[in-house]
Amino acid sequence: MRKPLRKAVLPVAGLGTRFLPATKQMAKEMLPVVDKPLIQYAVEEARAAGIEQFCFVTGRGKTMLVDQFDVAYELERTLVERNKTKELAMLHAQAMPPGSVVSTRQQVPLGLGHAIWCARAFVGDEPFAILLPDDLMLCDVSCTKQLVDAYNETGGNVVAIEAVPKERVSSYGVIDPGATTGNLVEVKGLVEKPPIEKAPSNLTVIGRYVLMPEVMGLLATQEKGAGNEIQLTDSMAKLIGTQPFHGVLYEGRRFDCGDKAGYLEAQVAFALARPDMAPAMRDILKKYAQ
Repeated sequence: MRKPLRKAVLPVAGLGTRFLPATKQMAKEMLPVVDKPLIQYAVEEARAAGIEQFCFVTGRGKTMLVDQFDVAYELERTLVERNKTKELAMLHAQAMPPGSVVSTRQQVPLGLGHAIWCARAFVGDEPFAILLPDDLMLCDVSCTKQLVDAYNETGGNVVAIEAVPKERVSSYGVIDPGATTGNLVEVKGLVEKPPIEKAPSNLTVIGRYVLMPEVMGLLATQEKGAGNEIQLTDSMAKLIGTQPFHGVLYEGRRFDCGDKAGYLEAQVAFALARPDMAPAMRDILKKYAQ
């Protein structure tokens, strides 16, 4: 029987240098889109997929990421005193069950693969999801839920994929595609940041994964790849042929919030998707549409 998918790892140790000076004191994953930080969007997406336990792989000075999901007694008491029932109900609705969030430290920045390996004790022998909060997803059905559904169907590793212009493939992990059934694409190979002329396709992996625990044993070798970092893609590629491996052409839109232009676009898209904010955002856009 397939083990249920209950766990998610969120690597959040990055310094966010592209957003300095905003990230000098604040974790980049706490940057808000409209009125909610990136980390909370990721956690809510995973919870919508049935994920119950979360491990944040953090770095120095990033305790606020865990604090975001703790009970704020003083704030709640003030809301009660001021009869802010709507705001209080919102906080209660977003509350996490006790013990559902843990954190571990990535002491040195050795790459995404190393960050995931730091969560090996949390993962144990269970399948697990990975969510990169920089990739903000706007989907009718949670992107992670789409991957979980594919895992339940195939019983193996699943990654979210999307097509990009050929000239951009050198910035991503790229799959060598096999048979396609609906939105499910067999993965025959994976390569991290290939030169354009050597890319096996223009189907790239984005920041959503469901992986089997065996990947931890491969990451434990600490082999360095592209950028002289321990690449998650390299270890995932070694699972191909030993376990089912598929890509999901997810339904929805991705916003790269590690990039300033992508972050600004996300503000517009998420505001327009909200009935309470859409009229104001349309008025703003008209003012600057020159």
